Amino acid sequence: MPQPPFANPGPRPSPAQLRERAAHALRMQNFAQAEQFASEALKASRTDSAATSILAQALMAQNRGGEAIAPLEKAARRSGDATVETLLGAALGGAGRRTEAIEQLRRTAARRPPFLPAFQELAGQFDKAGRVDEAITVIEGGLELIPSSIDLHLDLARLHLRRNARGKAREILLKAREAAPGRPEILTALARVLLLDGEYASAADAFRHALALRPDDVLTRADLGACLLEMGERDAGEANLRSAARGRPQMLGRATYALCVSSHGRFFFRPSAVAKFLRDEPG
Repeated sequence: MPQPPFANPGPRPSPAQLRERAAHALRMQNFAQAEQFASEALKASRTDSAATSILAQALMAQNRGGEAIAPLEKAARRSGDATVETLLGAALGGAGRRTEAIEQLRRTAARRPPFLPAFQELAGQFDKAGRVDEAITVIEGGLELIPSSIDLHLDLARLHLRRNARGKAREILLKAREAAPGRPEILTALARVLLLDGEYASAADAFRHALALRPDDVLTRADLGACLLEMGERDAGEANLRSAARGRPQMLGRATYALCVSSHGRFFFRPSAVAKFLRDEPG
């Protein structure tokens, strides 16, 4: 039965309920709603570090990380929470204050027991600054403390790949695959190394395994399409590129690049022509 227009809306949600709603919205990538719920939770409880963390992540996802710095600084001074400190480092870096970000993240990475995300964020800040060797040193230092971390091994492989040290990246990824065969991001990283080395059949096999674990990964599907084109399997390659680009404007550039640079690809005179081709339209 419909409610009267001025019906009592019910009891106001508690800070814990608001925080849970904010966390759910963040997981669903509804960043504006996550910001709203987290802000309401903080109005009720200014010392809620978890709500501050959610608010900061929502703001950074909306390219408004500078707005997150002040509340994160307050929460970090108050709580000494490693998660808050790491988010503060990320927000500082995103606001162009990279020196401060690195100093903050160095302090958090020096905590014991070690906090893995601090090592990852610190390495990421060095990488963005073009200081890849220092980023590698940070990850290697993290691995000395947490040698079983697959995430750190994966980060290290990616950094070696940034330096075009494909042999080192491959060695790390092969060991990581043995330790965690169900991690699709390991398979895709390894497949991209194999693709760069011209080992197309092995790369395609790794891409297929990754897609079996995560069928909706359009980036991996586009990479599989590029790999199949290099193998001369044009129909299958183009089908995968069309599937990756379908209804996703952000994938058009990647699919176009794969079509145009492949030794078995196609050449188009106009962007509209490649868009029509990927939509499987006549003309």
